[in-house]
Formats: sequence, C-alpha cells, structure tokens
Amino acid sequence: MLVFFKRYRMQFDLRDRQISNLSPPQSYRLLDWKPTLLEAHANAKYLSFRNELDANVFPCLGNENGCLRLMNEITRRDNFVPEATWLLVCDHQASSDKTLKLKNCGTVQGVMDGPDVGLIQNIGIVSEFRSQGLGSLIVRNALAGFQRAGAKVASLEVTSQNINAIRLYQRLGFTIRKTVYKTVEIPTA
Repeated sequence: MLVFFKRYRMQFDLRDRQISNLSPPQSYRLLDWKPTLLEAHANAKYLSFRNELDANVFPCLGNENGCLRLMNEITRRDNFVPEATWLLVCDHQASSDKTLKLKNCGTVQGVMDGPDVGLIQNIGIVSEFRSQGLGSLIVRNALAGFQRAGAKVASLEVTSQNINAIRLYQRLGFTIRKTVYKTVEIPTA
C-alpha cells in the first residue's frame, strides 16, 4: 500500500545576519565533526528517530544499521559541510560504576546544494532531552556553520505532522517555501 506524507520545505535567509555558535547548557557539550564520531552521530540519530513518524517516512531512521549507513552516505559526499555538523552529548553518571560517561543527546548534519544553499539533514534530539532548547542550539550552530561555508540560505524538510519541529523552525526564522509529498510503500499484513 502506498502512503503519502506531506512535508514542508522550509528556508532560512543567512544574508545580512551575523549568526554565531551558541554554547550548550551546563553538563552538555557540542562536539564538532570528526570522523571518529560517526558511530555516535548514528546512535544519536537512531535514538532520536526510532519511535517517531519520520522512521515511517524514512525507514533507515528506524534501525541502528540504517542510521549508520545514512551517516556514512552523508559524510562521504563531496558537498558535506563539517562546520554544519554537530553532535550533542551530556555527562551521564553510570549507575553501575558511578563514573561519568558521555550520552548522545542529539545530532544534525549539513550538506551544500550548489554554492549558495545549505541543506540541514536529520535534526534529532533524543526524546528524554527535548523541550530544553537543545534543538534550537544545534540548528543555530548548523546555521552558523553554513554561513562560514558561504551559504546564502539554509533549507530543510519537515513532515507536516511534526508540529513541534515546525514551531521551532519558525521561531528561529525559517519560513515554509513549498509543500512536497513523500511516497512510502507500507507492507500490508
């Protein structure tokens, strides 16, 4: 059975704005892109999307191997933008040994579409860390990275039912530019 998901293409004008990186709240850290963080990005992506609607729209987001394959594909592209790619982690005390460990909390990646447009990929915040302003934090840092890379606008797509994400993007200054439909084949029982 074919299912159509309504999505909005949203855009943010980077011209005539000075966007700087923001610092995370205490006990959180934003890690800039390094290839050694590929698996951590994939894990944050999986934890963020595994139980969400977008895992139906993009089935690779619903399993760990799919997220790892997607991260590999994104980061190997010629138009990958490391400056717009961030991993959000927090200090987490492991109950078993009382030591602090890093826990993956969120991720965002960026690629360029031609010389002027930065495409934000897969913004994800793990559910237990939502509603703390962390989505705004990683999106703003991605926007600053696109600006450093020379982009004039940044663009993203969001599923229309994801009201919280749409509100976040609009608060940050994104506007809806186009409605698109993603076709997904859902297996029937």
